[in-house]
Amino acid sequence: MDTLKPRDAKDVEDALQWALGEGKALEIVGQGSKRAIGRPAQTDLTLDLSGLSGVTLYEPEELVLSAKAGTPLAEIEALVASKNQMLAFEPMNYGPILGGVPERGTIGGALAANLSGPRRIKTGAARDHFLGFSAVSGRGETFKSGGRVVKNVTGYDLCKLMAGSWGTLGVMTEVTIKVLPRCEAETTIIVCGLDESAAVRAMTTGMSLPCEVSGAAHLPAAAAARIPVREIIAPGRALTVLRLEGVEPSVAHRKVALQAALKDFGEIRFCSGIVSRDLWRAIRDVIPFAASRTASDQPLWRISTAPTKGPELGRAIAAGAKAEMIYDWAGGLIWVLLAPADDAGAALVRRAVKACGGHATLIRAPMAQRAALDVLEPQVAGLAALTKRVKDSFDPKAILNPGRMWAGS
Repeated sequence: MDTLKPRDAKDVEDALQWALGEGKALEIVGQGSKRAIGRPAQTDLTLDLSGLSGVTLYEPEELVLSAKAGTPLAEIEALVASKNQMLAFEPMNYGPILGGVPERGTIGGALAANLSGPRRIKTGAARDHFLGFSAVSGRGETFKSGGRVVKNVTGYDLCKLMAGSWGTLGVMTEVTIKVLPRCEAETTIIVCGLDESAAVRAMTTGMSLPCEVSGAAHLPAAAAARIPVREIIAPGRALTVLRLEGVEPSVAHRKVALQAALKDFGEIRFCSGIVSRDLWRAIRDVIPFAASRTASDQPLWRISTAPTKGPELGRAIAAGAKAEMIYDWAGGLIWVLLAPADDAGAALVRRAVKACGGHATLIRAPMAQRAALDVLEPQVAGLAALTKRVKDSFDPKAILNPGRMWAGS
């Protein structure tokens, strides 16, 4: 497939106007780290945005950063870390589970996919930190939304619309996000040996306290054994982990309160500092289900549901197929690893989700299966019609990532 590699925003506009005139469909990529998610590209050319790179504004005192859309996330995270700040939405690195090169994501891709990590339960996803952007629509027109201040209510909040649109509505050329101070201290409370139901109760207990838990996850024994942080391994036992972050005295105080609330659930351990950070990075990136640790053709699903429904949904899937799971977001996010099947386990997963509520996305599967299946949660008629109207407004000729999210879109 031929590739167009624009050097600046004007090149992007010219490329889209040319594609529109020629009736050519474009696959939009940054560094391609999430290329294997979604339905396979049904396009004529690739629009490679990796040339649009560089931070254009960073004001640490104002907690605001602007960058060209193709700027590597790793570059941005290193820059804000040098000022003792962070991207609070903790964007996931999809490289390990997709069998790609780690740390290759871009800031535009993180926002287009609305990425988030374990801290979402406290600080939200990428969309909640997205302040403004410049983009080119499928009409070949440049448009802007938002600004460079945190409190901005001018016009429609198109940032929320673009976040999670996977490049199907417009090609972002520059984005503005808010950053937050990096946490001074971090401690993780580990409860050993719980089953899924008890783990959700423990996590719910922790979340209900004024302890400001910033991460709550459950690793069944098989998944826990594949976490590459030897200091926290309890051989043959599941691990339920809750994270506390902040200034040292506050973390120490909340640790005592959380330990007291969880002591009746089981044996409690602790880890802190770099060990805790490595643990949560492994949870964020779903390292136990990485392509290097499991068969790369094993289907991997990402399911979002109500935390209290997590164990029930997990049992429903496990009753129908051999499955491994990891529970994040206090049980509200379930990563499900299945054995290879003709439909990648879609019928089983969709049935369980319909019974318990939520939505499921097929993250990893062979290309032929992704082309034949609903990769994202199927939409009801009313929502599908609304989605189509929005798509038609921004990209009437369907030249931007056509079919990436749903067939025919």
